[in-house]
Amino acid sequence: QVQLVESGGGLVQAGGSLRLSCAASGSIFRFNSGAWYRQAPGKQRELVAIITSAGNTNYAESVKGRFTISRDNTNLTVSLQMNNLKPEDTAVYYCAIFPAGVWGQGTQVTVSS
Repeated sequence: QVQLVESGGGLVQAGGSLRLSCAASGSIFRFNSGAWYRQAPGKQRELVAIITSAGNTNYAESVKGRFTISRDNTNLTVSLQMNNLKPEDTAVYYCAIFPAGVWGQGTQVTVSS
């Protein structure tokens, strides 16, 4: 069973940047899409960005132009570069791979105004 481990969350001021990384433990990662979701307090989990095994990407409207998702099939990682962060980006961020349906444990991102 593949596992995902996220890293890179933290506290940053508005306008700052963070980079989240998600490391997979198995090569099945190469054949899956990788995605980042987030869940803010009192809100539903929402898709932030997704990248297919072929490298095609899609983003939530709220993060377009600010966030960039990427993957490294050699090192089995999917990353999320987040620039120009806003307080409304504050949430727990989760990585996931599909169709395997495996989720990471989540990492907190807090953006102060």
